Amino acid sequence: MAWNPQQYLKFSGHRLRPAVDLLMRIADIEPRRVADLGAGAGNVTKLLRERWSDAEVVGVEGSPEMVAAGRKAAPDVEWQQQDLASWNPAGQYDLIYSNAALHWLPDHTRLFPSLLGKLSPGGTLAVQMPRNFLAPSHVLIGETALNGPWRSKVEHLVTPPPVEAPSFYHDLLAPLSDHVDIWETEYLQVLEGDNPVKEWTKGTWLTRYLDVLQGSEKAAFEAAYGERVAKAYPKNAAGQTLFPFRRLFMVAQRKP
Repeated sequence: MAWNPQQYLKFSGHRLRPAVDLLMRIADIEPRRVADLGAGAGNVTKLLRERWSDAEVVGVEGSPEMVAAGRKAAPDVEWQQQDLASWNPAGQYDLIYSNAALHWLPDHTRLFPSLLGKLSPGGTLAVQMPRNFLAPSHVLIGETALNGPWRSKVEHLVTPPPVEAPSFYHDLLAPLSDHVDIWETEYLQVLEGDNPVKEWTKGTWLTRYLDVLQGSEKAAFEAAYGERVAKAYPKNAAGQTLFPFRRLFMVAQRKP
């Protein structure tokens, strides 16, 4: 999937807030090695660098466009352009942090214990993932995909939500951890502009579908989805769009 840093950062304030909320729930630790998985455009990696200025901080990101943006935002971080699914570091980390990235990877039953195994004993795993896939913003993408001349090209992308319930992750992490803290937050995001929910999803989930299509068909798909989602999220009397968005957080400390 091709990532567009400018499109993604259109709503940088709203996207940054859960990353900071996760960061603030990490205990007062002094890690020597920190990995930011799915580091994106580097605006969050920069905060990790600032908080742990003496640590070795590595930003791991698969998109070359995002890595280029990240190197500008956080030049004093080691950047690795690598698919997260194949990330297998030579040594262990004291903190593995991931904001809005791991939902792109399959098989969480294997993934999360594997990530704990890449921590040093007593190390911390801190993860935030969106859990908004049953909201109209995302359901209407699938509805659009299945109701148009493009169906045969994109219907394989219409899949069950990639993030499980909080209890699923607790059951995975608790036997391997000394302490597990899992919670959800639903942010009532106040968006400005013309059809902002479409623009929001165009920076992430909608991109998967648009990348498959070309030319006029691509434009027609975006327009059809845009019409549906604008009706689902009408503007209020002040001309703003209220966009509730649920996110799942977890902080786990590996057993010594």
